[in-house]
Amino acid sequence: MSEALVTFTDTYPDEDEYNGTEDYAADPTLLCVLQDVRDFSRLFVPVTYSLICVCGLLGNLLVVLTFACYKKAKSMTDVYLLNMALADILFVLTLPFWAATHAAGRWAFSGALCKLVRGVYAVNFHCGMLLLACISLDRYVAIVQATRSFRLRARLRAHRRAICLAVWALSVLLSAWAFVFAQKYPLQGREVCEPRYPAAAEPLRWKLLPLGLQLLWGFLVPLLVMAGCYLLIVRALLRAQNSRRHRAVRVIVAVVLVFLACQLPHNAVLLVTAANLGRLGRSCRAERALRFLEAGTEVLAFLHCCLNPVLYAFVGQRFRSHFLRAAKDLLCLGPRRAPGLACGRLPSEAFPSRQTSETAAEDNPSSFTM
Repeated sequence: MSEALVTFTDTYPDEDEYNGTEDYAADPTLLCVLQDVRDFSRLFVPVTYSLICVCGLLGNLLVVLTFACYKKAKSMTDVYLLNMALADILFVLTLPFWAATHAAGRWAFSGALCKLVRGVYAVNFHCGMLLLACISLDRYVAIVQATRSFRLRARLRAHRRAICLAVWALSVLLSAWAFVFAQKYPLQGREVCEPRYPAAAEPLRWKLLPLGLQLLWGFLVPLLVMAGCYLLIVRALLRAQNSRRHRAVRVIVAVVLVFLACQLPHNAVLLVTAANLGRLGRSCRAERALRFLEAGTEVLAFLHCCLNPVLYAFVGQRFRSHFLRAAKDLLCLGPRRAPGLACGRLPSEAFPSRQTSETAAEDNPSSFTM
């Protein structure tokens, strides 16, 4: 296909990015049909989204169950972990709709559901990233400022509901564009669920706004906060000359590396996409490569919601013991399951050490391994 200046007839996944396609319909040589990208996404995206949905839903539901029934969320980090698990659950529940859309090649649901799914997707994406930043700040205060942070952390625990509500409110505010502009409408012979801006508005500026918000609050701000806090934490732990704390350094390094591995490629593609918006000189080859990269790196970014329970909860020895007990009781494998109980019910014998564990949590109030 010619590498001349072209207009793209199928600009998956942002179908309405290019206007004026009909102006080129009379000359097929000016059109770049991305059918191979669509064929790839119809197979790759539904399979990967379904796997992420199942794994993310299972892991995060077990985190919520553990906090609800076995280990009370006592510290600020535990509260953030619980809220992050709830955000990840809502996030993965939107993935089946997108999997079905990619498989069918069109949005097969209602317009109201389009707004809801787009909005919930955006809210919980931002909320999860902001909670990661909150966790790193709490760990910094608890470890680096331990001798001076008792009163501060006590005040934060007293206002933990207000703090979490503020995080969710900011996430809703950052995602308001999705609720307002997402619509179901026909485009090139099929129904799509995409943002549709007023005719009087400048489309390019409106397209850059959500991309900029996602890059800023969904990657750059959490990355800078995590990097700053964890660098100071690692420096403090290395000075402690303690084997357990050196093990905690490895956990922190793993957290940062996994975050970068999952989020950096997709956000780099988003940055290139934002830089190319409005440019007319793109080649078919470059556009196809960008679309393939966008599909692959997006799946990698979504995989982070499956790894969050492992990195931020299961690495804690105390939390891991509660989690394993919850899993065994849920599967009816616990050693002291009372006779006659339904398989999914949690016996009261599962909670004898709850008070003891909560008391011990005062000494090291977090399920995060430190």
